[in-house]
Amino acid sequence: MSTRTLPTGTVTFLFTDVEGSTRLLQEHGAAYADLLAEHRRVLRDAFAAHSGVEVDTQGDAFFVAFSRAADALATADEARRALAEGPIRVRMGIHTGEPVVTDEGYVGLDVHRAARIAAAAHGGQIVLSETTQQLVDDASIRDLGEHRLKDLVRAERLYQLGDGEFPPLRALDATNLPIASSALVGRESELAELVAALSNGARLVTVTGPGGTGKTRLALQVAAELVGQLRDGVFWVPLGGISDPGLLRAEVAQSVGAPDDLVGFLRGKELLLLLDNFEHLLDAAPDIVQFVASSSALRVLATSRAPLRVSGEREFRLEPLPVSDASALFVERARAVGREFAPDVTVESICRRLDGLPLAIELAAARTRLLGPEALLDRLDSALPLLTGGVRDAPERQRTLRATIEWSYDLLDSASQELFARLAVFAGSFPLAAAEDVCEADFDVVASLVDSSLLKPTGADRFLMLATIREYALERVVETEAADLRRRHARFFSRLAEQAYESRFDAEAEWSARIELDHDDFRAALDWFATNDPDRALELAGALGWYWLSRGLLEEGCTRLLEALAASGSGGHARARALTALGALTARRGDAESGQEQLEEGIELWRELGDRAELASALDSLGWPLIYDAGDEAGALAAFEEAREIRRELGDASGVTRALVGVCQVLVALGDVDRAEPLSRDLLEHAGDDLRTEHFGYHFLADCALIRGDTVQAETRYRQSLQAALPLGDVIETSFEVQGVAMAAAGNGDNERGLRLAASVEALWESLGISISVAFWDALLERYIGPAREELGEKADSIWAEGRALPFDDAVQLAATPSKVPPPLPGLDHPPPP
Repeated sequence: MSTRTLPTGTVTFLFTDVEGSTRLLQEHGAAYADLLAEHRRVLRDAFAAHSGVEVDTQGDAFFVAFSRAADALATADEARRALAEGPIRVRMGIHTGEPVVTDEGYVGLDVHRAARIAAAAHGGQIVLSETTQQLVDDASIRDLGEHRLKDLVRAERLYQLGDGEFPPLRALDATNLPIASSALVGRESELAELVAALSNGARLVTVTGPGGTGKTRLALQVAAELVGQLRDGVFWVPLGGISDPGLLRAEVAQSVGAPDDLVGFLRGKELLLLLDNFEHLLDAAPDIVQFVASSSALRVLATSRAPLRVSGEREFRLEPLPVSDASALFVERARAVGREFAPDVTVESICRRLDGLPLAIELAAARTRLLGPEALLDRLDSALPLLTGGVRDAPERQRTLRATIEWSYDLLDSASQELFARLAVFAGSFPLAAAEDVCEADFDVVASLVDSSLLKPTGADRFLMLATIREYALERVVETEAADLRRRHARFFSRLAEQAYESRFDAEAEWSARIELDHDDFRAALDWFATNDPDRALELAGALGWYWLSRGLLEEGCTRLLEALAASGSGGHARARALTALGALTARRGDAESGQEQLEEGIELWRELGDRAELASALDSLGWPLIYDAGDEAGALAAFEEAREIRRELGDASGVTRALVGVCQVLVALGDVDRAEPLSRDLLEHAGDDLRTEHFGYHFLADCALIRGDTVQAETRYRQSLQAALPLGDVIETSFEVQGVAMAAAGNGDNERGLRLAASVEALWESLGISISVAFWDALLERYIGPAREELGEKADSIWAEGRALPFDDAVQLAATPSKVPPPLPGLDHPPPP
């Protein structure tokens, strides 16, 4: 198409597409061809009536350009009205921008934006961008709010033309995919092929290729395209920050919110796992086969510089960008730094020199702020022959990428070069405060590295150095400085862990989330201390114990603490804290005897040290396994009461409340609901922002109601306790709430729901390798679940089996949803009190 026929300057794009074309073909057969032809005639008449220029047509979709936004809206509205009575429903998207025009047509993100807006709409719906809305004056335009489209960039406000009611836009919903700083350019065919593969039976696909080919960015886009198509979601698992293949399962579990039994959690799930940067964890590849085998609906998409070499793998080799797409990428990234020019011979030569590698192109384009394309090409011509070294068996493009990074590094001033190298000490993303403390970073210098595309902002005051760039940066660190940097890094995260430890009761959820963000760096700090300062390793592990317990990272926590205790000869405070944490973790894993011994050893040390605040916390930790595992209510009550008295003497009001939690649990276990109920209400009254105390307050009120036979009140309270417990990430506490709802549901006459929920908890505990038996709780289960099984008769076993097969995450959702079965009449159908 000649560029002279296309509108230039400010242009408004209209994209149209038929909704459900496959279904229409099946319904109308050969007649669909006539319907489609009539649809095309109607649209083309509308285009012509309002000066629209047809840019492209593919199948039943149109791409049209207008010089005026108002013409585009008039066209869309006229076409919709003309097609309103027929079976074909067309979705339309409108966006206004300033695209670059080439001999091949329009180039730029505005084209992609308009297409994405159309894809988010439903049949009969016209959606427009904010830039278009600002150019027209139409009272029928409705604000649809902000939405993230599937190009992963920031959310933007969208509008609808007309008053029609439609389902929510097809935008990104619940997923942990990160927000990208820019849209994907090119890769249309690769994207379509990967989406089709994962949608049509491929279970494990690995995108391979050398560093810098854009494996991660493409994979993220593939994942975004599948959001909304898979029942249980799409989850991104970045692996660049871990070095131990044994931590793969824990990393995946953290990302998907699974308990320790990851395979059990994945069983029956319909979801996509995006395992990003797998090349250094190839020894863990057999684990992926086990993941895939756990569910016929599970897909795994991995990025790696090398194939995983496991059964069922489909390798997708990602090649460099073709010149046209590489040039478009270069122009777009140059525009982002304020340089406006069209693709030409010079730009194409630059892209060829960079072998079409997206990362290399982005680094080069960032320099157009200082150098024009001709100057850039000159520098590349003189630099690349000198900078293509490295090992001879490395792929040529990998050596070219190294040269590109080195060239970008050489353009930095000395302060930026020094900071660039130092920042490689971080294992994952890092906050600005950490860079300032560990690396003596200056904000302006950090900004210069961001401008040079050597550092990526990932959120509020956090940054990330890509794995391939970090690898190069590590080589630039002077050996003597590297040791000092690692020491400062370890000490910074040690101080942060101590700060979190001191605040763990006042702001558990906030500090737990903060540690999760930096968990890779805490691991790196532990590794460095383990080699260089075992006593500090013991201190750090002890400070992190509460986090591992809260997040359910029982295996990792026990392993780290056991190793630190074995390696360090330190006694006193560090040893007492580590033993307390280890005892709590060990008991939670199900080894109550060892856990109690470790806790009692820690308590003895705290008594010797005279640290009464820590002694109170350790006594609290001891009380729970005494109730749950030993059935020693008297011993547990003594531990909780001593902790409570110590905190009262110390003037620690919130600590007194926390110790009251244990006292309430003992009273409930003894069946003393008359004393337990008012104390539980006190817990709620004084909980404040403490979710854990709030959770226990509701839980004990639910227990009391259940003991009294008020199953309606019990179910409400257990659901309230469940909502408070979920943000804590404590799978065991969550499972007790599911059991509570199960008993209440059975008492309310919803026997099938009760059995399914109870069975799901049984399966969960078996999968975790734990066995929890609490006398009063077991008695309640028998009181409510036993009769439910009897009433269901022969159906009971099959329903129980369904519950055991129910993924625990689904069981939580089922428990959180109120029962649809009417509650029993008061005083008639409740099981009698014991």
